[in-house]
Amino acid sequence: MRYLAIRCAEAILLLLGVSFFAFAFVAISPGDFFQEMRLNPQISQNAVSRFRHQYGMDQPFLIRYGHWLKSVGHGDLGYSLAYGSSVAPLLWVRARNTWFLTGTATFLAWLLALSVGICCAQWSGGWLDRLCLLGTSTLLVIPELLVGLSFLALAVRTGWFRAGGMISPGFEGLSPRNQIEDFAAHLFLPALVLSLESFPVLFRHVRTAMLEVLDCPFIRAARGHGISRSRILFRHALPVSLNPIVSLFGLSLASLLSVSLLTEVIMSWPGLGPLLLEAVLARDVPVVIGVTVFSTLFLVMGSAVADILLYASDARIHPEG
Repeated sequence: MRYLAIRCAEAILLLLGVSFFAFAFVAISPGDFFQEMRLNPQISQNAVSRFRHQYGMDQPFLIRYGHWLKSVGHGDLGYSLAYGSSVAPLLWVRARNTWFLTGTATFLAWLLALSVGICCAQWSGGWLDRLCLLGTSTLLVIPELLVGLSFLALAVRTGWFRAGGMISPGFEGLSPRNQIEDFAAHLFLPALVLSLESFPVLFRHVRTAMLEVLDCPFIRAARGHGISRSRILFRHALPVSLNPIVSLFGLSLASLLSVSLLTEVIMSWPGLGPLLLEAVLARDVPVVIGVTVFSTLFLVMGSAVADILLYASDARIHPEG
């Protein structure tokens, strides 16, 4: 409980720090939401000044940040001028879509990395191992933008994948089974692109961790006693190699989330990425701060899940141990 309380306090301080600096960087940047109104000759400067005063944009930075913290206490996260509503409902809907995408991509990436990484470690130096090393090296040097655009072009030209959006027109009129199939078809391509971006790093870490354990004396002793290969691999080697793999889980969520924002924009997935881009272009400060804080919250949650899994898998870090 003491450890949990410390981590919660650290998470709250981190979120406050991120929100403060994000608010400061947006505040010192030139222009605001009413910048385009100033360039419109049909709108007087007095009208623009009244709008800025009405929404508190003429107040000092610290006062505006204090008002934003007060709105956070009420669960509003500020008011979006571009959308004309509270920020919280906008974020919850987009965050749910991002959770679907990142959760599916995380599952696919780890499933592929664990299975392929264990096989390549077991038969190190074989043709599969060399092929996977070459493929992951190629993926590591290809920019995320190029990968996303390549799959998008493939989907548009061939029609093999659903490109753009999360559901098809007329989705409400479909049967429940067809609705699930339609949603899965739209989810497949963004999740595939996102999982391919994180797969090379995960695969190499899993392979390295397994190779280190398979070279240990107790594994060689187990082989000398005639224990089967599968039992050595999954009963003895894999549990020992879990610590670095579990520690990587939180970091993989962080990198996956940063890439997912770009992937969502490319694939037109209605998540936090397109919302953040639209808010930045419109200089909608509350939405920018809200998306930044939500993204940081995802990273904190991923790190917490990794710590819990590490605590459960390694008895050496228990206080009673």
